[in-house]
Amino acid sequence: MNPTLNALTGFVSWTLFLLVLMECIRTKLVLFGRVPANGFDPENSSLSPFMQRIARAHANCIEGLPLFGGLMVIAVVSGKAAITDPLAYVFLASRVLQSVIHLSSVSVPAVTLRFVAFAVQMAIGVYWTCRLLVSA
Repeated sequence: MNPTLNALTGFVSWTLFLLVLMECIRTKLVLFGRVPANGFDPENSSLSPFMQRIARAHANCIEGLPLFGGLMVIAVVSGKAAITDPLAYVFLASRVLQSVIHLSSVSVPAVTLRFVAFAVQMAIGVYWTCRLLVSA
């Protein structure tokens, strides 16, 4: 596979990892009787701040996957992966970094750094979009 497909696979895998992590913790909470099976809302708002951050980090991935993943698929399907390949791993690293920071802290410096990681993704997405449109 090329870097674009590797990064897309990494993005999907990371999103799945966050979901599995959240569901493992939820399962433990149910099995130990701390939360009834029907006691969860999508944001985990009745649970710990960490659980809320997991839910939000996962939602961030789900929100970005159609957009950024779509650009990667368009590049590969159209034979223009040379546009996305050079920055594919940078994109993936910034996506994972954003999530890790999200899970770790909500301090002002952490939120600022998390935004920088997201801004890198947005800049890469805009760059890819422009390059794909110009090369059409």
